[in-house]
Amino acid sequence: MKKMSSEPNDYVRAAKLIKNASHAIVFTGSGISVDSGIPTFRGIDGVWRKIDPAKVATPEAFRRDPFFVWEWYRLRINSILKARPNIGHKILAKWEKKGLIKYVITQNVDNLHQAAGTKNVIELHGNILRIRCVECDYTEEIYKELSPGVPRCKVCGEIMRPDVVWFGEPLDPNILARAFNIAARSDLILSIGTSALVYPAAAIPIEGWRRGAKIIEINPEETGITEYAEISIRDTSSNALRLIDRELSKL
Repeated sequence: MKKMSSEPNDYVRAAKLIKNASHAIVFTGSGISVDSGIPTFRGIDGVWRKIDPAKVATPEAFRRDPFFVWEWYRLRINSILKARPNIGHKILAKWEKKGLIKYVITQNVDNLHQAAGTKNVIELHGNILRIRCVECDYTEEIYKELSPGVPRCKVCGEIMRPDVVWFGEPLDPNILARAFNIAARSDLILSIGTSALVYPAAAIPIEGWRRGAKIIEINPEETGITEYAEISIRDTSSNALRLIDRELSKL
């Protein structure tokens, strides 16, 4: 019977499952970046509680007023540029290096998994620190704070947009298929800091479960993954991963 609270034994059990897994993967949402100063989207202080996503995160909004959309994204990008990976990101990078996990599939666009050193990152929703041309698909990485205004393509002169998936846009089918394939081959999935409400991404860990994978859920609140989880740890991502890592060091 799965646990519904962060009892000490949950961390021990989680550590043993990770240690004994042959193909463990991680599925992350915005909750893992909270301790880096980046708010979630749907939490109590979530981004979408402060602004209607239809005004800043849809193709229609961008066509209607690219300057307004870019002003919102400019502030968000400049904030993320200052963010640093937290202990949760760093522990996952360490586990990958040790071979304990094979991939991190993330709904996040903040680039913090890569900044922490994780190599095998599957970005489902793009990367906010990359922009692309609306005409020729030229892309450019962002390394410094953006100035006000709408960026222009260096190749064709058209306007650029954030290289993220907006509401009403499909996920890249090749990236999505790869994520589902990885989940289907896994025997353990850590679902960390995600509400599991956004589909089709939320179906990825469930697909793994259907193929026989066990799920460890880490989230302060119950989610769409809870009913499938072998262990549900009600804790912040950083603290839970720190405690699991401590137990792993004893095995």
